[in-house]
Amino acid sequence: MGDVVGDSKVDFGAPAVLHKWPSLANRRQPDREPYQVIEGTLDDCISAFMQKPATTRHLYEIRTVAQPPLVTEILSPEHVVELSRLREFL
Repeated sequence: MGDVVGDSKVDFGAPAVLHKWPSLANRRQPDREPYQVIEGTLDDCISAFMQKPATTRHLYEIRTVAQPPLVTEILSPEHVVELSRLREFL
Protein backbone atom coordinates (compact mmCIF):
# COMPACT_ATOMS: atom_id res chain seq x y z
CA MET A 1 0.00 0.00 0.00
CA GLY A 2 1.25 3.48 -0.85
CA ASP A 3 1.40 6.23 1.71
CA VAL A 4 0.04 8.97 -0.55
CA VAL A 5 -2.31 10.35 2.09
CA GLY A 6 0.49 10.37 4.67
CA ASP A 7 2.72 12.33 2.31
CA SER A 8 -0.03 14.84 1.61
CA LYS A 9 -0.92 15.83 5.16
CA VAL A 10 -1.07 19.54 5.84
CA ASP A 11 -0.50 21.03 9.29
CA PHE A 12 -3.28 23.62 9.40
CA GLY A 13 -2.03 24.60 12.86
CA ALA A 14 1.26 25.88 11.44
CA PRO A 15 1.99 29.60 12.00
CA ALA A 16 0.93 31.78 9.08
CA VAL A 17 0.28 35.40 8.13
CA LEU A 18 -2.35 36.74 5.71
CA HIS A 19 -1.01 39.66 3.69
CA LYS A 20 -2.81 42.14 1.44
CA TRP A 21 -1.20 44.00 -1.42
CA PRO A 22 -1.91 47.72 -1.62
CA SER A 23 -4.23 48.24 -4.56
CA LEU A 24 -5.47 50.87 -6.93
CA ALA A 25 -8.61 50.19 -8.99
CA ASN A 26 -8.59 46.60 -7.61
CA ARG A 27 -5.08 45.95 -8.99
CA ARG A 28 -1.98 45.07 -7.00
CA GLN A 29 0.58 47.84 -6.72
CA PRO A 30 3.81 45.92 -7.35
CA ASP A 31 5.95 48.89 -6.29
CA ARG A 32 4.51 48.66 -2.76
CA GLU A 33 5.00 46.00 -0.10
CA PRO A 34 2.07 43.86 1.05
CA TYR A 35 0.98 44.45 4.64
CA GLN A 36 -0.09 42.06 7.38
CA VAL A 37 -3.84 41.55 7.88
CA ILE A 38 -3.92 38.67 10.35
CA GLU A 39 -1.34 36.50 12.07
CA GLY A 40 -2.33 33.10 13.40
CA THR A 41 -2.48 29.53 12.17
CA LEU A 42 -2.70 28.44 8.56
CA ASP A 43 -6.32 27.49 9.32
CA ASP A 44 -7.05 30.99 10.71
CA CYS A 45 -5.53 32.63 7.63
CA ILE A 46 -7.39 30.38 5.17
CA SER A 47 -10.67 31.13 6.98
CA ALA A 48 -10.01 34.90 6.93
CA PHE A 49 -9.05 34.73 3.24
CA MET A 50 -12.20 32.79 2.30
CA GLN A 51 -14.35 35.47 4.00
CA LYS A 52 -12.98 38.10 1.59
CA PRO A 53 -15.08 38.86 -1.51
CA ALA A 54 -14.02 36.65 -4.42
CA THR A 55 -13.44 39.81 -6.50
CA THR A 56 -10.68 40.99 -4.14
CA ARG A 57 -8.97 37.70 -3.25
CA HIS A 58 -6.26 38.25 -5.86
CA LEU A 59 -4.94 41.03 -3.60
CA TYR A 60 -4.13 38.57 -0.78
CA GLU A 61 -1.52 35.92 -0.11
CA ILE A 62 -0.65 33.71 2.84
CA ARG A 63 2.91 33.30 4.03
CA THR A 64 3.75 30.23 6.08
CA VAL A 65 6.35 27.50 6.57
CA ALA A 66 6.65 25.33 3.47
CA GLN A 67 5.10 21.86 3.77
CA PRO A 68 6.04 20.09 0.54
CA PRO A 69 4.41 19.06 -1.69
CA LEU A 70 1.12 20.87 -0.98
CA VAL A 71 2.12 24.06 0.85
CA THR A 72 4.65 26.61 -0.39
CA GLU A 73 6.07 29.53 1.63
CA ILE A 74 3.86 32.03 -0.21
CA LEU A 75 0.40 30.78 -1.13
CA SER A 76 -1.34 32.39 -4.09
CA PRO A 77 -5.09 33.03 -3.95
CA GLU A 78 -5.74 30.01 -6.19
CA HIS A 79 -3.61 27.83 -3.93
CA VAL A 80 -5.48 29.02 -0.82
CA VAL A 81 -8.84 28.13 -2.41
CA GLU A 82 -7.54 24.62 -3.19
CA LEU A 83 -6.24 24.17 0.37
CA SER A 84 -9.61 25.33 1.69
CA ARG A 85 -11.31 22.60 -0.34
CA LEU A 86 -8.76 20.02 0.85
CA ARG A 87 -9.28 21.11 4.47
CA GLU A 88 -12.96 20.20 4.20
CA PHE A 89 -12.04 16.57 3.47
CA LEU A 90 -9.58 16.18 6.33
